[in-house]
This record gives sequence, C-alpha cells and structure tokens, in this order.
Amino acid sequence: MVGAEASRPLTVVSSMATRQMLADLVDVYRRETGEQAEVQSMGGVDAAQRVLEGQPYDVVVLAADAIVRLAVAGRIDPRSRVDLVRSGIAVAVRAGATVPALGNGAAVRRAVMSARSVGYSTGPSGAYVLKLFEGWGIGAGASTPRVVQAPPGVPVGSLVASGEVDIGFQQLSELMHMDGITVAGLLPPDIQSTTVFSAAICCTAQRQDSARALIAFLASPAANDAKLRQGMEPA
Repeated sequence: MVGAEASRPLTVVSSMATRQMLADLVDVYRRETGEQAEVQSMGGVDAAQRVLEGQPYDVVVLAADAIVRLAVAGRIDPRSRVDLVRSGIAVAVRAGATVPALGNGAAVRRAVMSARSVGYSTGPSGAYVLKLFEGWGIGAGASTPRVVQAPPGVPVGSLVASGEVDIGFQQLSELMHMDGITVAGLLPPDIQSTTVFSAAICCTAQRQDSARALIAFLASPAANDAKLRQGMEPA
C-alpha cells in the first residue's frame, strides 16, 4: 500500500491564472526529480469549492484570500502556505482594434466609457474591476457600457476575441497567450490591484512530505523564469 501510494502522482488544483506557470514548472520538476504531478486548473471558485468538499488533492494554488478561507474551513494546513507570485490586471482589445491609452486611471475610465461592452472575470481581478466600475458609475444607467462577466473558467480574452465585448480586464497571465486579442497593457499604478497567489497542502494529502517538497520548488529561485514568462512576479 505504501509503495502504491508513493508511486501515485501528486495532484494539484489551481485557478486558471496560474495554469500555464504550473504546467511549465511541474514538467521541470518531473525531469529534475522524477516526481510526477498532475495539475487540474479551473475557475478559482470551482477549485476552492472542490477543496472545501474534501476532494482528494495534495496541493492547492489559489489567490491568497481564498487560501485563507480554506484554512479557516480546516481544509488546508495553514502552516504550509507559501506565497508564490504576484499578478497584475491587464487590459485587452480585439486584434486589429485601436489600442486605448492606459496612462492613468482617468484614461482607462475614458476607454471603458467609450466601449459598447466590457468584460471581467469571476476571479479576484473581476471582483476588483467590478468595484472600480461601480466607483465610476458604470452599470447604473442606459448611457454606460454593458458589463459582461465571463463564466467560471472561461477567459475574458475569448469574449474579446469573439467580439462579445470591446474591452476586457483580467490577470495578465490569462490574457497574454490568447489568440485574436491585443493586450493593451497593465492597469496603471494609480488603479492597479495586485493579486498574490499562494500554495498550500490540502488536508486530504496522503504524501505531505512530497507535497511540501513540490511547494518548496515552486517557491524557489529556480522557478522565477517560468513565473516571469507568464507575466507574473515572484512573491
């Protein structure tokens, strides 16, 4: 039984924001250590719900506030939490469209107000952007643009590429590899919001030492290049 358990791949559940970063890093980790790890990425709300339900994952990687909620619920070991990356919000338009100026918050507001429709996500970037829009009075009247939330696990960039929305807001890591869009840039510093993504060991983990070793690798300097390639900064 112990041998069979040791040969089982480690299971990692994450939000879509860290999907490509984790895919790259677990591949490197496998080559360097021989340890197999499988990553399941989905909308962050769904990922957190699966951990809350006690589904058998070894490691969870989510926004830091979601990790805190899982700790309060007794679903992860709070002592195992390690911050991995910081991620900023970017803006995208359809490929070929005029790229808006994003020099400051006022410029971003003008770009939003001139759009027919605006997209945002179900993740932490979406919650922040929606609050930003509310502060600008968007969504309160017929003269404001239509605000569209992408379904869980669906990239906002796909709504932009299809023309469903004129402009979209999401983590840079989720926009930068999408076809059919142009990333106009990050939100300017005066309205930027940075999300920290953290890893932790799930209480359902059967191989806690192996899970801890994987998290240590994900947080190590050896992982920095992969993080930067995906538009994130090491935490």
